[in-house]
Amino acid sequence: MPRFVFQRWYGYHMVFAMCFCLILIAILSIYNWMIGILGLCLFFVLALVLYRAEQVFRRNYNQYILTLSHRIKNAGQSVLDEMPIGMLLYDREGQIEWHNRYVQDILNQSRLIGLSVDDIFPEQKQKKQSDKIFQIQIGKRFFELLHQAEERLYFVQDVTEFVNLKDKYEREQVVLGFLHLDNLDDVEQGLSDQEMTSLLSNVWSAISNWAEEYQMTLKRLDTDKMFFVTEQRSLRKLIQSRFDILDVVRDMTRQYKIPLTLSIGVTSVGKTMIERSRNAQSALEIALARGGDQAAVQNPERTVFFGGKTNAVEKRTRVRARVISYAMGNLIRDSNRVLVMGHKEPDMDALGAAIGVVKFALINDCEAYIVMDEANSAIERLMSIVKEHDYLGDHLISPEKALQWVDEPDTLLVLVDTHKPSLAIEPKLLEKAERIVIIDHHRRGEDFVDDAVLVYLEPYASSTCELVTELLQYQENRLAMDPLEATALLSGIVVDTKNFAVRAGSRTFEAASFLRRHGADLTMVQSLLKEDLERFIKRAEIIKNTELFEQQIAIAVGASDEIYDQVMIAQTADTLLNMQGVIASFVICRREEDLISISARSHGELNVQVIMEQLGGGGHLTNAASQIKKKSLEEVKRQLLGILKDTLEIGGK
Repeated sequence: MPRFVFQRWYGYHMVFAMCFCLILIAILSIYNWMIGILGLCLFFVLALVLYRAEQVFRRNYNQYILTLSHRIKNAGQSVLDEMPIGMLLYDREGQIEWHNRYVQDILNQSRLIGLSVDDIFPEQKQKKQSDKIFQIQIGKRFFELLHQAEERLYFVQDVTEFVNLKDKYEREQVVLGFLHLDNLDDVEQGLSDQEMTSLLSNVWSAISNWAEEYQMTLKRLDTDKMFFVTEQRSLRKLIQSRFDILDVVRDMTRQYKIPLTLSIGVTSVGKTMIERSRNAQSALEIALARGGDQAAVQNPERTVFFGGKTNAVEKRTRVRARVISYAMGNLIRDSNRVLVMGHKEPDMDALGAAIGVVKFALINDCEAYIVMDEANSAIERLMSIVKEHDYLGDHLISPEKALQWVDEPDTLLVLVDTHKPSLAIEPKLLEKAERIVIIDHHRRGEDFVDDAVLVYLEPYASSTCELVTELLQYQENRLAMDPLEATALLSGIVVDTKNFAVRAGSRTFEAASFLRRHGADLTMVQSLLKEDLERFIKRAEIIKNTELFEQQIAIAVGASDEIYDQVMIAQTADTLLNMQGVIASFVICRREEDLISISARSHGELNVQVIMEQLGGGGHLTNAASQIKKKSLEEVKRQLLGILKDTLEIGGK
């Protein structure tokens, strides 16, 4: 408001004052009429001045209002035309009705009225109607659109500088990593000092050249371990190259008896450098637990793996098995009760290993129970025999009963044949248990049990039954096994090695020999693994629908209206892998009404574990699986074909 509005000296209060003056003049004229007339004249002069002042005020005020309206209108138009924010109105048909000059400038078009918004901003078609704010790119510039649907209005703001700054910040994020030579001790056996020096010199030279190429700073921590620092932009290039240094080192040492392999753990996750360093070490441990010869990259969402093209090298020493057996014996002796649990839909390996752990607990004078929900076709025959056994049948309990005991501090929970909480028969047991032991032979995945007191995870092993058998061998107590216990353990080994044809190392046969000496019945093993005619025909129907991808990868899809069990799906994949010219097989079938299962097998040329991990599953280099919910068979098949195509294009074989 202008100053004269606040300096007004007239108003109702002045009217009352003047009326009061008239009353005083009238009273004064009673005593002296000359003074009264003089006062009246002064009163009329004052009234005239007030009237003229009021007229002047009204003119000035009206002029001010008119001037202000004009200024506001001009300022509003100037703002619409000159402000660095675009405004665009459209009609019910989506055609532009009005826009300010800024929209015209950024789109570099002379006429926009009448054009469709979808043609001007094609990216907004892909956005959900609920998205009020989204970004688009026009040329090299980025713009943020704020959509007011009820007003049919778009606000457009240039955020190029912000996007570039954010991209620069992300590209320059510090990335920490560890590099480890997996099997240096094994490689150096049989090599002279000169040969070993030459080997290490060539390997470190290749690694240094690789680090220089990707702008990484390396620092050797030990003979077989290095620490490196780089930026996020370099990590992106490493991911695009799929950590080719793994192949370089493996190929350059292929002429030796045992080729040298690398394991790499990388991360940019963590608020502080200390957290990132710990996460990088954790990623390296995961890579080593999966068998080595691979890189584990920890992202905020998940851990991504590269490499893993070779099988884990079988350990040449039993020291770890002896140490784990001793530690596990101490844990069991400190417990009053042991609960043993496998994965959902347990197979021979899971049940056989659970029976072996129960035996381990019994020889250490501790009661033990196997947590089972429902028997499936894979273990139906063995379960019926176990229930009729003299004492093993008494060691089977339901998950509900186990939940009542697991809270007790003197209860030990042993998880066998899996390390993923999501795959356990009853995940709630893992949440409530205070002490957990993990025994597994699968390559470690991102999903892992937290705070386990003892982890025996050996990817080189053929089966969990093999690991449990070795633990039993190192018990000080005199071991006397029941024939059924030995047979159950041997059955798990036979199933997972496909009659000692796949992933069977020297220690696998030693474990089988130990079980055979303790009464394992080979005839019973064959009887437990027999298949009925109906299942054989059902499997043949799946095989009939097999297609070859790239003439070497077999993909079979079961009937859409048929429900198959996991054992049949796995057996079908094994059968397809035996076909001539097939390097990998994938079988896609419906497990439940809204659950699709994939079993994958290969001879090692194709890493099926990495492929299944992209579908939410996991497993081994040559044996993996995945389960997908709420998708059709055709959708899962298309997704699998897309992953296979990408894998083969980047040299996944």
